[in-house]
Amino acid sequence: MAIDEALAEAVRDGLAPPTLRFYDWDPATLSLGYAQPAADVDTDRLEAHGWTLVRRLTGGRAILHVDELTYSVTVPAADPRVAGGVVESYRRLSRGLMAGLARLGAAVESSPADGSAHGFKGPVCFEVPSDYEITVGGKKLIGSAQTRRGGGEVVLQHGALPLHGDVARICEALAFPDDAARAEAQRRVRERAATLEEALGRVVSFAEAAQAMTDGFAEALNVTLVPGELSAAEQARADALREEKYAAEAWTGKL
Repeated sequence: MAIDEALAEAVRDGLAPPTLRFYDWDPATLSLGYAQPAADVDTDRLEAHGWTLVRRLTGGRAILHVDELTYSVTVPAADPRVAGGVVESYRRLSRGLMAGLARLGAAVESSPADGSAHGFKGPVCFEVPSDYEITVGGKKLIGSAQTRRGGGEVVLQHGALPLHGDVARICEALAFPDDAARAEAQRRVRERAATLEEALGRVVSFAEAAQAMTDGFAEALNVTLVPGELSAAEQARADALREEKYAAEAWTGKL
């Protein structure tokens, strides 16, 4: 999370080009949306599983980052690929995600939400598709969120593509009034979300997924992508953000 924010600052300041980043997580980590209550987490159960906790810079509900490909896109807000509001720019960026998934053989769709999410208060991101989120067979496949930083000068969008495993594992680390409520939440998540393995009938490695998504973004958004690493300044800023913000209880438990 600190690296994503450091990249957003560098792109905002003209010190880095628009950046597409792929990463995974070790150990497995529960991320809360920017305004999500920390009380949604059952910290004892979280620790018993050996999972950690972080709060995202972006909104939305909780995601358990495990067995997945995580992406982030950081681009100046003046770029025509992110012109318009959040929904419009997300729809445009989602073309890259969909093109990558199509290269893997997934029959994905992206369409306006049908209204079923309105008023839903559950803590799990993957329970309900939002506008123009990507689905397969009616089930949510990628959970994404976007923020605009630096006075709206830069767009950061990131999201998670579960590659394999049980999408309902997240419920093990969330607070529920009783076991029956937890079991019902697990049922809903399995009913409404899918992994890439479920979509394709085979396990896709992180490397294969990242390459397909790279090619999909290049094709759909008409960009030439050049491999790169963090600059020394970006790494130093990320290290500072990690210590001062993302590893601090004042940030993670702020609500």
